[in-house]
This record gives sequence, structure tokens and C-alpha cells, in this order.
Amino acid sequence: MRDPAELIAFNRDALFDVPPILIHAFNGFVDAGGGVRQLAEHILDNCNHTLIASFDVDELIDYRARRPRMQFVVDHFSSVDFPKIALHDVEDANGKHFLLLSGPEPDYQWSRFLNAIELIVEKYAVELAIGLSAIPWPLPHTRPLGLTVHGNKPELLFGAGSVIGEIEVPGHVGALLELHLGQCGLNSMGITAQVPHYLVQFEYPQGALALLEGLMAGPDIVIPRGDLSDSAAQSLANITEQLSGNEEFSAVVHALEAQYDQIAEALSAGARGLPDADIPSGDQIAAQVEAFLAEVDSAKDSDKDSDL
Repeated sequence: MRDPAELIAFNRDALFDVPPILIHAFNGFVDAGGGVRQLAEHILDNCNHTLIASFDVDELIDYRARRPRMQFVVDHFSSVDFPKIALHDVEDANGKHFLLLSGPEPDYQWSRFLNAIELIVEKYAVELAIGLSAIPWPLPHTRPLGLTVHGNKPELLFGAGSVIGEIEVPGHVGALLELHLGQCGLNSMGITAQVPHYLVQFEYPQGALALLEGLMAGPDIVIPRGDLSDSAAQSLANITEQLSGNEEFSAVVHALEAQYDQIAEALSAGARGLPDADIPSGDQIAAQVEAFLAEVDSAKDSDKDSDL
């Protein structure tokens, strides 16, 4: 393996009074509704930050799979927006500093990239790594989004427990980084927003808001909500307006509402007193989520093949 350090170009050094938290937020495969990307942008828009380092995207990104956007003006190309994977020193609302690693999920050299992040963890004596993700989930947009919190130590977990026992999903860099850093002995965890599966291809700021609430519910980080709450409310109103009158869609939503309410009631009652309820098991929900992720993975592979 080539030297992982060569992937990183440091813009400046950073000094931390206490060991910082590292938040890693990759947009791409496991970013249903764009929630991860929107939250990373929200953090940088609403918190003081300094660019510490950037990564060699020519080594990591497949431009044919995610083509850079170019601007054409009248008779010439005026600019191009190449993707960036960057590490920022961010100051939260209380003056606490943390690291934010964000950008598109790398397409290539995953093992080398993981080792490069390990170098950053060692350089800044990171005390905790938190990965953000958003996945398709069988729930309606008319109910609150759920969060799944996972990690390599029980004391890192907070909130409601997962209803899933075991599931197999396509690998992705955020999960691999969570696993890799945990195996290196670091406190490593993730927060995953559950986005209605029929909305994963649309901008869904509710996912970003849910991740923000989860992020502030666990570690000691305070990030202004800014206009994210208003954006989420407006998005929900737009969805309701655009999908009203669609009988097929209404039937899907009603079925998901019934399933959601049955599960919520069963969890509240400790699964007692509802012997006749048709409540899906954790394995059944896992199968639905696994199928959604497999469909997304297959669609992305098909899109890439069509470019060849």
C-alpha cells in the first residue's frame, strides 16, 4: 500500500485544549434524502470553522460516476466545481472545538483512506469518532423520523434501542471507518437517520434535522438550528401538497402509518396486550431495509455501467 499520508494536504495545523471529537459525514450511498450532506453544510454555514486539511480527490473519486458540475456562459465554459473531501476545525455555539470530515464518499482506495484517517486521529488525539448516515426506512413522512445509534461500546449508545437484530448491507466508507477506528481502540459510534424510503431521492431536510438533534443529544456539542427547522417544515408542507389526491400513494402511506403505530404501541406496551396485531419482527424490518439498500446499490451500479 502506498503511504496513506500522501492523500492528505494540510493547510494549517490546529491545537486543541482538550482531545476533540471527530465527526465524519460522507454524502453518497448512505445519505438518503441528502440529510448527511445538508447537515455538514449547515454546520459549516452556522459555525465558525477553519480548513485544516484536504484530500487528493483525484486518487479517491471516480469522476465518471459523479461528474463535476460545470458552468457554461453564452459561448464558453466559465467554471467547474470539483468535489472536495475536507477536514475542518469547527467551533460550536459554546466555544467547543471539534473536527468535521465531510465530502463525497471515496470511490477508490478505501483501505488507504481509512489508514489516512487513523493518522489524523493520532495527530490530534481524537477521543471519539461519530459517523453520520441516513438510510431508507419503511415509515411514513407523517410520523417522526427515527434514529439508530450504534457503536463499539454500550456506554456510547443513547436514546431508543434498535429494533433490528442482524442485517447485511453493502459496505460503505462511513461504516468501515466506524469499524476500523473501533478496532484501533478508539471510542467509535454512528448516528443513522431513518428516512421514508419513497423520499430518498429527494432533498429531505427532516433527515438533517433529525441527525442534528441526535448529535446534540449525545456528545457535548451545541450547533445552532438556524433555518433548518423552517426548511424541514416547508419541505413537509410541499410533500403533502404535491402528493395529495394520489390514491395509490395514500394507500402506501396509510399502510406504513398502521405499521408504524402498531410497532410504537407494542414497544410502549412492552409487546403485551396486542396478540392479534400484525407487527413485523425485527428480522422482517431488517429485510425491508436490506432490500431498499440493495436496490439503491444496484441502481448506482447500473448508472455507472451506462457510462461505459
